[in-house]
Amino acid sequence: MKYIHAFFTLFLLASCDTLDVQPFQQLPDSRAINDAGSARAALLGTYSGVQNYYQLNFPVLGYLPGDNVRFNGTLNQFNQIDQNALSADNVIITETWTQIYQAINSANNVIAALPDLTDPLLSATEKNQLLGEAYFIRALGYFDLGRGWGGVPLVLKPTRSAADGQGIKRSTLVQTYDQVLADLIEAERLLPDGTTRNRAVKNTARALRARLHLYRGQWAEAETYATQVLAGAAYRLVTPYRAFSAAPFGSTESVLELTYSIADQNSQWNNWFPSALGGQYTLQPTPEFTSLINRADVGGNRAALLATVRVGTTDFVYGNLYNRAAQRDDPAYLIRVAELYLIRAEARARQDKLTDALADLNAIRSRASLTTVTVTSPAALLLAIENERRIEFAFEAHRWFDLVRTGRAGEVLGLTDQRKWVFPIPFNDIAADPDLIQNPGY
Repeated sequence: MKYIHAFFTLFLLASCDTLDVQPFQQLPDSRAINDAGSARAALLGTYSGVQNYYQLNFPVLGYLPGDNVRFNGTLNQFNQIDQNALSADNVIITETWTQIYQAINSANNVIAALPDLTDPLLSATEKNQLLGEAYFIRALGYFDLGRGWGGVPLVLKPTRSAADGQGIKRSTLVQTYDQVLADLIEAERLLPDGTTRNRAVKNTARALRARLHLYRGQWAEAETYATQVLAGAAYRLVTPYRAFSAAPFGSTESVLELTYSIADQNSQWNNWFPSALGGQYTLQPTPEFTSLINRADVGGNRAALLATVRVGTTDFVYGNLYNRAAQRDDPAYLIRVAELYLIRAEARARQDKLTDALADLNAIRSRASLTTVTVTSPAALLLAIENERRIEFAFEAHRWFDLVRTGRAGEVLGLTDQRKWVFPIPFNDIAADPDLIQNPGY
C-alpha cells in the first residue's frame, strides 16, 4: 500500500495533458492545535513523520548506493539506487522527498501555533519542550534533504494550500545548512536537559550539530559539540557491538532512536530476512562487505551484524541489524554514541590532533574487540576512520553520504560524474512548480 500514492501521481503525470497537482514541498496540514492535548498530539504526529521516512526509504538512500549493500530483486526503483542510475520519477526518491516535507510541515504547524497558545494545562516549560522538539525535527528534515538533494526550498511556515508555497525558490546548500544550524540553536535553547532517547533533548540537538559541522568541514565546532555529548555520563558505548540493538531498547549508546511497536511496526527486517524467515531478502550484504566484516582484524565482534540460515544445503547470509521479526518493533537508529566518537576522531585528525583522534578511533575498535590502530600520518588516520565508519554503520544511513561529503565517491565507487552525487528533485515537483530547478544531469 505504501507506494500507491506515488504510483497514482506518476499515472496522472503520464496520462494528463493539463497538470493540476501540488508540489510535494507544499503539503497541506489542517491539523488544529488549540489546547494542550492537541499540541502534544501534533508533536507526536511530527515524530511519526520522521518514523515514516526513516523506517526504510531514507536508510536505503544512505546505504544502497554505496558498497555494503546490494539489491536482489526486480523493482526498478531499488535497482536504480543500487546502480547509481536514478531518474526523477523514481518512486523511492519521490516518496522520501514527500515524507521529509510532510515531517517539516508538521513541525511548522507546531512552531506556528504554540507561541500564542494559552491553556492552563500547558506549562511554559512543556510549551518550550514541544517547540524545541519541533525545531529539532525541522532541522533534521532539512539536514537530510540537504545531504541528499543539495540546496532545497526552505518552507518555514505551514502550507495549507499550493499558494502558500509558491515563489519559494531553491536555497543553496550553504543556506540550507544555515537554516539547520539556526533551528538547532533554537532547539537547544528550548529543550530540557535529560536523557530521553526517543525524543529530542539538549544533547540530541548538540549531537546533530556535531554531525552538521562535520559535513560543513567545521572541525573545531564538530569536535566541541561531540565532546559536549560524550562528557555526559548517560552516553556510553555498550559492549559487545549490537548490544545497542537488543531489547530492551534505549541503551546508553542511543542518542536518538525512533520507537516502533506492534501497533506501529518497523518493516526493515522484511527486506533483509530470507524467505525461510518470512522476509523478502531483497537487501543483501555485498560479498565484499561480507568478507571484510568477517575478517578478525576488521570486523571483530561486529560480525554479529550478519547472520546465516541454512535451507537444505544452501546458506543464506543476511543483514541482522533489525532482528526481531516477530515483534517488528526494532528502533531506527538515528544517532549513536559510536558516531560521536568517530565524528570527533575525524574532526581531530583534520586539526592534526592525531593522538586524541587515535584515542577516539580506538575506543570504537576496542568495543569491537580489535587491536588498536597506530598510524602516524593524517591521511592514513583519516582513511582508517573512513573504513571504521563503513563497518560500524554498515546498515545505517551513512556510507553513501560519507563518500559524497569527503569527495571519495568517485575513487571508491567509480562514480566520477559528480552530478550524480545528489539525488534528482522529483519529477512531479519540477512539473508543478515553476520556481523549482532540477539538479544538473537529470
